Amino acid sequence: MRLVKHLANLGYGSRKDVQKLIRMGVFTDADGERLSDDAKIAHDDIRYKGRPLDPDHGVVLLMHKPTGYVCSTKDTGQLVYELLPARFGDRKPVLSTIGRLDANTSGLLLFTDDGDFLHRIISPKNHVPKVYEVTLARPLNGHEGAIFESGTLLLEAEKEPLKPAFLEVTGETTARLTLYEGRYHQVRRMFAAVGNHVETLHRARMGELTLGDLKPGQWRILTPEDIQKLLARSVS
Repeated sequence: MRLVKHLANLGYGSRKDVQKLIRMGVFTDADGERLSDDAKIAHDDIRYKGRPLDPDHGVVLLMHKPTGYVCSTKDTGQLVYELLPARFGDRKPVLSTIGRLDANTSGLLLFTDDGDFLHRIISPKNHVPKVYEVTLARPLNGHEGAIFESGTLLLEAEKEPLKPAFLEVTGETTARLTLYEGRYHQVRRMFAAVGNHVETLHRARMGELTLGDLKPGQWRILTPEDIQKLLARSVS
């Protein structure tokens, strides 16, 4: 791929803008030598203002999503994309969230520009567990775990029952819930179905991948080791 197109696909500007930046010497090789429009050079050897480029196609990002942000590029209000460098919004293929967390839910959120990888993670067939920390409005009654694990719970307006989910009670009004699918507002609707209301919701883990030391609003690029943690319990 021509250098200009490659850089434009990474969101560094339109092709015209990128051409101007190249001629200004903004893009160099690892030794600081200016590049030309038709330079043939490996992605990892290109520098932007002296720093390595953003990751090439196939990137996966992990963000500690704060509450108040929505997983959309079009909704009004605060968007999770605003927490990333602006150029990430101009990447081609687009950088999409792997599933969604609603505005009132915090925690582990992944992004990728690899459609095949995205579908591998969100498909219930691949059994990637998602673990949520839940605070409820009312005390648990003790029967919720059996209902969730039964595989027979049918949510309102749906035709297929939920796959078995696993509840760990951590307090009178707190619990940890592990899901293997991701339906619309699923955790909130599950607790509503058993007569309770979710006050706070936080996704703590996907696969064996956790947030680590990331604070709300922070993000990082996943390493190959991270990807293995994410896929450790996948069957694909």
